[in-house]
Amino acid sequence: MAPKVFIDGEVGTTGLQIRERLVGRTDLQLISIDPDKRKDPAARAAMLNGADAVILCLPDEASKEAVGLITNPDVKVIDASTAYRIDPGWAFGFPELDAEQRGKIAASRRISNPGCYSTGAIALTRPLVSAGILPAELPLSFNAVSGYTGGGKAMIAEFEDEAAPNYTRAPYRIYAMGLSHKHVPEIQKHGGLLTRPIFTPAVGRYAQGMLVELPLHLAMLEDGRCLHDIHAAYAAHYKGEQLTEPIA
Repeated sequence: MAPKVFIDGEVGTTGLQIRERLVGRTDLQLISIDPDKRKDPAARAAMLNGADAVILCLPDEASKEAVGLITNPDVKVIDASTAYRIDPGWAFGFPELDAEQRGKIAASRRISNPGCYSTGAIALTRPLVSAGILPAELPLSFNAVSGYTGGGKAMIAEFEDEAAPNYTRAPYRIYAMGLSHKHVPEIQKHGGLLTRPIFTPAVGRYAQGMLVELPLHLAMLEDGRCLHDIHAAYAAHYKGEQLTEPIA
């Protein structure tokens, strides 16, 4: 029998997209809770413990609550929230992080899915720190812009409502100006950084897509390293990976 997968939060923005990607597969069996019982702890617990794998598409506190309901030690959990991304008891779901990470993810029963922005920031930073090119204690600043669907239902409504006052303004806007964006802790930890980075995100008037930048002065780098060394570090770190390819 195909493994059973339960998406807790399948009617949210993230849950709907994950379900869309899995629903046509014949090697998995998607199971769903009765809509009338989504807030029933006993019914949720039965679904969570009866699945082979659970994908949590919930806010942080709701994810923690769901994990607390799981008593079956064989259930594999993938959490999409920020609740466990720096928790040492959870595998960080970034297989390209280093040579051992893919094996850690495969062996773990608890996997925290990386954030969207942090995926780009860590992908840029970790190879350079690991190669000894970028000092781990160096203060860094990341710039990024993403589509509005990542902000959930409220932001989708804001950007798709042509009658909203915002609609006639600039094609994108900055946010998280308090420098406390929820992705910063995981960027620092899994990027291998000793100093908390500055992260300045923006949201654009388009549905999906993301650009993350790490500006560097060559004078920042160790031992007079140059652009060739940076490219070589990325090429070596991501050699053989299907989803990451440095530009020639």
